Amino acid sequence: MIEAVGLTKDYGDKRAVDGLTFTVQPGIVTGFLGPNGSGKSTAMRLIVGLDAPTSGDVLLNGRHHRDHAAPLHEVGALLEARSIHPGRSAYDHLLSLAQTHGLPRRRVDDMIDLVGLHEVAKKRAGQFSLGMGQRLGIASALLGDPKTVILDEPVNGLDPEGIHWIRTLLRQLAAEGRTVFVSSHLMSEMALTADHLIVVGRGRLIADVSVEAFVREASGNVVRVRSPQATELRDLIAGPDIEVASLSAGLLEVRGLTAEQIGEAAARDGIVLHELAPQHVSLEEAFMDMTRDEVEYKAPVGAAA
Repeated sequence: MIEAVGLTKDYGDKRAVDGLTFTVQPGIVTGFLGPNGSGKSTAMRLIVGLDAPTSGDVLLNGRHHRDHAAPLHEVGALLEARSIHPGRSAYDHLLSLAQTHGLPRRRVDDMIDLVGLHEVAKKRAGQFSLGMGQRLGIASALLGDPKTVILDEPVNGLDPEGIHWIRTLLRQLAAEGRTVFVSSHLMSEMALTADHLIVVGRGRLIADVSVEAFVREASGNVVRVRSPQATELRDLIAGPDIEVASLSAGLLEVRGLTAEQIGEAAARDGIVLHELAPQHVSLEEAFMDMTRDEVEYKAPVGAAA
């Protein structure tokens, strides 16, 4: 479990993290989202003790990271996949980490196999592609069989097979009861992987909510209704807080009522429905809408892609 209370970090007159309070629970995958410059990476560094907070506190499994006698057994972190000596092989890199905690060589072999680096285990890490470096970083994070796993942008550089692999791995780790905290800019992937979201902007907490609730709130009560009696239905459900738009003949878009409320009203008056479909935005659309005013660096209007 990760428990942050009032976590704040200043760099001179720049506040990177501003009073963050949240809890990352075990047994689920928690996504950590925010625009560039929102303080995600700084917050992750504070969690694992690479930076000291200006104020506030953060505990990992009930203790500060520095107070764990065997930290690799408590938390495995991937914050920068390239933080590996380029002249050292993947195997030797993992072996050096294992020896700091008395882990057997077979654990290194297991991790090499888990992340699919068996054929290049003796190759120098400096020759690795970005995707191979990511896999080695994930192996390092999982080497100590930790209770808590923290991964910053773990899918960077991975091909579709690799993305599917990391998605499956993260959900498996959560199913084992571990705490899984992962950041990503790929909203489509986060929608498939995460159960819960912590969203930040300009260092502040914006949302701490399930993925389902996050998308539902952004979608609002928007329902598409198809009926041969669309006019009668429109007159029936119209009200001061209800918007009904005619999209085409026999097709309505209703805001302010749930599908259940519309269906029950139609049934009471004997109105035939051919379609009754709640409309949901994607996680990406919900994220863009919620963080629109929190983006620190915006492209000029009309800028070329």
